[in-house]
Amino acid sequence: MITSKPVCVTGASGFIAAYIVRDLLREGYRVRGTVRKSAENYPFLLNLPGAEERLELVKADLLQANAYDRAVEGCDYVIHTASPYEINVKNPQEDLVDPAVNGTESILQSCMKSGGVKRVVFTSSIAAITDEPESSKVFTEKDWNTMSSLDRHPYQYSKTLAERAAWDFIMQKKPAFDLVVINPFMVVGPSLGPSLNTTNQIIRDIMTGVYPGIMDINWGFVDVRDVAKAHLLAMSNGAASGRYLCSGDAMHMRDLVALLKSSGFRKYALPKLDLSGKAGTLLMKLLSFTQPKDTGTYIRTNVGRTFRYDNAKIRRELGISFMDIKQSIIETVEDMVKWGHLPKR
Repeated sequence: MITSKPVCVTGASGFIAAYIVRDLLREGYRVRGTVRKSAENYPFLLNLPGAEERLELVKADLLQANAYDRAVEGCDYVIHTASPYEINVKNPQEDLVDPAVNGTESILQSCMKSGGVKRVVFTSSIAAITDEPESSKVFTEKDWNTMSSLDRHPYQYSKTLAERAAWDFIMQKKPAFDLVVINPFMVVGPSLGPSLNTTNQIIRDIMTGVYPGIMDINWGFVDVRDVAKAHLLAMSNGAASGRYLCSGDAMHMRDLVALLKSSGFRKYALPKLDLSGKAGTLLMKLLSFTQPKDTGTYIRTNVGRTFRYDNAKIRRELGISFMDIKQSIIETVEDMVKWGHLPKR
């Protein structure tokens, strides 16, 4: 049953959040989204079907005390997506950890003060599960990232601390609402707004000559529309609980490049040199020391290893059937051309 009360979506202009807003409006919900600037800066949200009647955008800052009090007032459900996503930052504590953790604690405090919130759905990440593949290890929701730090994968560290802070809040404060967490892997797909999502940027880099060769690396991919669907199901399904690893199929870089070549994109500067063997992996690890610190660390901890994970829980409990990731990647590239993130070829 659709509540007459608004659903609060924090970070409403984000890649995932914009689709959550769209889908909530499609389902007939009223939506109150938090944004950094005044509402007129987000025409792609204001022009969504149903937005004129049922979308309200309010300003909120992750680092301001009581910033979300107004946003969650009168809401049964809160979907918290707002969190910084950057790598190679100058000050990981100030640029990543503080906004992620303090923002999480702030929204949960506001939810508790409101007295009416029934459930918070929290957007976490595979980064809170692990920051590197392990030999023969199949990752599930039971796993936690225990290796990241301010010096090693600080973004992954921020996501881990933020999710842990959310669960600690539930355990210690025992609020009237419960918490459900979505942990997506690499999120791809067409964008509702003009900004470039980080995973889509990786695909753009592969197509524009940033990578010297094909590395022995694979990623779990999930379409942004499936991630949004997962959030709505986690919100509305009373039986939903705990964490949900949210990812469709995994794809090796070699197969990704082959897909792009066979899909009409071979005129781009796709990597031609195959460095996915043992010698190539050693070379890539040596070259990683010439890269910015966090990029280099990522290469050294991921190249030459295979990511394995189990998405059975989200398929079983939320009934998710993931979109064909090959089609998602093709649509991603076409969308980046449309927005001007990739040149037409």
